[in-house]
Amino acid sequence: MPPTATPPSSLRAVAVFCGSSFGDSPAFEEAARLVGRTLAERGTTVVYGGGRVGLMGTVADAALAAGGDVVGVIPRALDARELSHTGCTELLVVETMHERKALMAERADAFLTLPGGAGTLEEVAEQWTWAQLSIHAKRSGFLDVDGFWSPLREMRDRMVERGFVRPAQGEIVAFDDDLDRLLATLASPPTWSDKWGGPRDVPPPV
Repeated sequence: MPPTATPPSSLRAVAVFCGSSFGDSPAFEEAARLVGRTLAERGTTVVYGGGRVGLMGTVADAALAAGGDVVGVIPRALDARELSHTGCTELLVVETMHERKALMAERADAFLTLPGGAGTLEEVAEQWTWAQLSIHAKRSGFLDVDGFWSPLREMRDRMVERGFVRPAQGEIVAFDDDLDRLLATLASPPTWSDKWGGPRDVPPPV
């Protein structure tokens, strides 16, 4: 491999959560473009919410322009409002938001979060919760563009300090302002126990 080539990734597919708006800084759109392009160059499929607007559309466009595969998952109500990205490699129309999140989780090996609003935060929080409950063993990561996610990192640390999140389970979510480092973290094997402190493959007592 030439020194300038982008290294392949062990992540076959990454779900990207991000805003359907652009936010107030050009850095957000630049980061979205970098994420889409980098994942495509590494041969990693982008799984995302299927929209053509905001940072969502930017991620998809950048991945497609770099020759990557993009899987969009969008609820029928949003598809009917012509918000779907019709250029996706695969566009899956589901009935509910719950189905959307479950299918994205099924199709992805990890979750990467760019700046966004309440919906973005809700999506990644659910995946963190599912990992805690041993529903899956997939990592979540926040690309901390322009310090956007720094307050949430502080909140995560406070949850650990105040005894609401086990220290090992705080490691389910990673924060980094460097995309390459973040992807390396997302590709690393899980190290945490389940919410009750046991092995991930042992269900809690009934």
